[in-house]
Amino acid sequence: MLCTNETEMNITENKANINWYPGHMTKARRMVEAMLPNVDCVAELVDARIPLSSKNPDIERIVKDKPKLLVLNKSDVADPVMNKWWKNYFEEKGCSVLLFDSRVRSAASFTLFENKIKEVCSEVLERRKQRGIVGKSVKIMVLGIPNVGKSTFINNLSGQKAAKAEDRPGVTRGKQWISLRNGIDMLDMPGILWPKLENKYAAQNLAITGAIKDNILDLEGLAMVLLDILKNRYVDFLRERYKLPETLPEDVYELLNLIAAKRGFILSGGRFDTERASIVLLDEFRAGKIGRITLDNLEKHGS
Repeated sequence: MLCTNETEMNITENKANINWYPGHMTKARRMVEAMLPNVDCVAELVDARIPLSSKNPDIERIVKDKPKLLVLNKSDVADPVMNKWWKNYFEEKGCSVLLFDSRVRSAASFTLFENKIKEVCSEVLERRKQRGIVGKSVKIMVLGIPNVGKSTFINNLSGQKAAKAEDRPGVTRGKQWISLRNGIDMLDMPGILWPKLENKYAAQNLAITGAIKDNILDLEGLAMVLLDILKNRYVDFLRERYKLPETLPEDVYELLNLIAAKRGFILSGGRFDTERASIVLLDEFRAGKIGRITLDNLEKHGS
């Protein structure tokens, strides 16, 4: 299931660190620490396509012993087989895990979430019951890195556009309380990053999914990393989306040129516009148009 032969993108230390931890992140982290005593539990969202790469290691240190639910968000665009694999992986680590599709609103998804929250907050709810406290809402803080889908997640559960969605990484917002039904209140916090991005494999995955600003990256290099993964693990999706032949070029740059040719991206002089092809490839991956794909590979993380 876990391939290890994809080429890695050469993300330099400079490019990995530029704008990764802007000044407002310190303010966001302090806001989280200040509000933590006011909530009963934490819902930490990660991107199901890159659950390890998008998991902020600082969140464990910040929330400490506060009850926590790990939400594998965007599971609808991740590989369904790998969704189960990663859910089992985190559960074996002692996490309470919920696979969630934020794009489809349904009573069933809310019920699933509500049941998980009751499970995670069981000790809190039992103490309230013993003290005769009734009618008090369960307060949940929603955390995660920018662009992981926190606002869409909350809007799905609330049934309205209560949280302001922002798809640009590194853009902060103030905290927002949103009341859900059945006595659940959610606190939407700004996305928080960790100060130093040392794992280059995680960096490339974050870049491919759009969690790092595109304007600081080599988009062609990024697209070639993604192409190599798709060619090795999801070649049928790749062929179908871009109408490619059965036999593909070994070299990923040649493959990128082939995709540019298939889409008619041609520059003056007859050269193929690989930059435009790179942008389209990344955009279509992020939108789930190529197929249900998971990038994260446990062996690549060295875990």
